[in-house]
Amino acid sequence: MSYIHMRLSEAQVVTILTQYTQKKISAADAQTKLGVKRSRFFILVERFRSDGESFALFTPRTAQRRISENAEKYIKEELEKEQELIKDPSIPIRFYNYSAVRDVLKETHKVEVSVPTIITRAKELGFYIPKIERAKHERIVSTDFVGELVQHDSSHHLFSPFMDTKLYLITTLDDHSRLLLFADFFLQETTWHHIEALSHVCTMYGVPLKYYADQHSIFRYVKDRDEKRPHNEYVKFTDDVDPQWKAAVRRCGSDVIYALSPQAKGKIERPYRWIQDRLVRTAAKEKLTTLSEMREVLRDLVDMYNTRWVHSTTKEIPIIRFENAQNGNCSLFKPLPQGRDANDLFCLAFKRTTDGYRSLSFDSICFRLPNARSYTETEIHLALDPKTGLVVARFWQEGAFVEEHRIKLAQMKTVHF
Repeated sequence: MSYIHMRLSEAQVVTILTQYTQKKISAADAQTKLGVKRSRFFILVERFRSDGESFALFTPRTAQRRISENAEKYIKEELEKEQELIKDPSIPIRFYNYSAVRDVLKETHKVEVSVPTIITRAKELGFYIPKIERAKHERIVSTDFVGELVQHDSSHHLFSPFMDTKLYLITTLDDHSRLLLFADFFLQETTWHHIEALSHVCTMYGVPLKYYADQHSIFRYVKDRDEKRPHNEYVKFTDDVDPQWKAAVRRCGSDVIYALSPQAKGKIERPYRWIQDRLVRTAAKEKLTTLSEMREVLRDLVDMYNTRWVHSTTKEIPIIRFENAQNGNCSLFKPLPQGRDANDLFCLAFKRTTDGYRSLSFDSICFRLPNARSYTETEIHLALDPKTGLVVARFWQEGAFVEEHRIKLAQMKTVHF
């Protein structure tokens, strides 16, 4: 149905309303002639009776509220900083982020300005680049419970143009609430760092039902692709072998599903663009040069994302959506397996066989195991103690714990933590 002003003139509307108020026609007839619904009809009648001869279909708009001179100055300053980032070829930023400008104005300058106002000023001042229209992706939440699916990923990027090296950002996100459960920077990407992320999530929140990851070799063994992996065998096919991270996930009582296409992988990456974009901008503006500085900025951004940012898909703040789900008994997080030492769950696991002297060799280190049995396959669980910096080696035979040794990290030659 078209708008009333497109079908009738203002004089015609006044005539119909006059006939109704003088009880010459019924409300139903008046609604039919005007072509409006009941609620809209009575709003018009109320306005007609109160305004009298001054009645008009459109009420004049009030003058727009002007922002302060300081706000104008800060907007221009922040837009100039954005322009410098875009012009710098060493920084992977090609567009203005007006939402980020709004956040900086609020957090740094204590000035609250809407994004449309910032865009208007940007166009007036020449700080505007039209975005290329891309095919729209329908973003949906595919889960009904927190802990039903958590997305896990890593990104390798030069997050600060003032650092000499790229950093790895490892993140874990709950699909239902979009809460970031883990986020940290690392100089290198190792299996152990991903196991640390797993440990943090399971200890802080519980064990999720499923993990969702891409097909990186740390997460999945694929035949023919991973020929140089230590566990590769000709007779082993894809998923016949569990990489260390996947084995740790299963020990905790969870499992892994994989993104099988670039489009599906985007499901993991899209929520992280908000964090990554602001990390690069902040690092470039503040000229950050150390890992500790980057981690501090990351902590602040994660806190903002989790506790203050209204997510564009869920229309809720992640932490509030997460807590509401937990309070409403809509959580599939479960406790860690009872009676298991954390160093047996979150560890790197290997197998060796003891000799006749109840000893075994691993990574050129000879372990004497007085409590073990000779000529028996032994499972070795290796975990790093963050307090002492020592490697904890726990030995198991036929499902029973044998004993524990501690060794210096420097003694490990092929195992990387």
